[in-house]
Amino acid sequence: SVKHLSELFTGSRVPESTTPKVEDYIAKRRVEKAKNGTINRELCALRRMLNLGARETPPRVQRVPFIPKLQEGEARKGFFEDADFHKLRDALPEYLRGFVTFAYRSGWRKREITGLTWAQVDLKRGVAWLEPHQTKNGEGRLLPLDSELNEVLKEQWQKRIETGSLLPWVFPNSTNDGQIKYF
Repeated sequence: SVKHLSELFTGSRVPESTTPKVEDYIAKRRVEKAKNGTINRELCALRRMLNLGARETPPRVQRVPFIPKLQEGEARKGFFEDADFHKLRDALPEYLRGFVTFAYRSGWRKREITGLTWAQVDLKRGVAWLEPHQTKNGEGRLLPLDSELNEVLKEQWQKRIETGSLLPWVFPNSTNDGQIKYF
């Protein structure tokens, strides 16, 4: 993020933005246990800032230093096909099936799903949403519910009515706060 860049480069003049200074930044971020992908995104922002300065008339940046691109890990592999997912889901205990289906269909993170409350679901409009403070990137998200997700949420609502639960979460269990803790 720009926060990390500003810690090292604030107070520096643009000509001081040299390749050795960038390499120092990389070393500092690695000590902080930042992943190469994260460092690359930060360096991309720095590269963009310097290139924009170089495009000004007159140029505010005379030369853009070499900014290396770090090797990133392989792309994720091993995704389920629908038939494989359905076999796995059907082998799970009943109380997990709705949760796992929601995860598979929505692509939301576990923390986002366990924090989902009924106040964030509109079955009539067929949508569920996350508030900005609930997401990793700080941006809210709206999820149109396909027929399978709509059915899962209707079943969760029915279970809530049958058990007389007053818990606000869509996927509760019997823990103290009602959120899923199985994983």
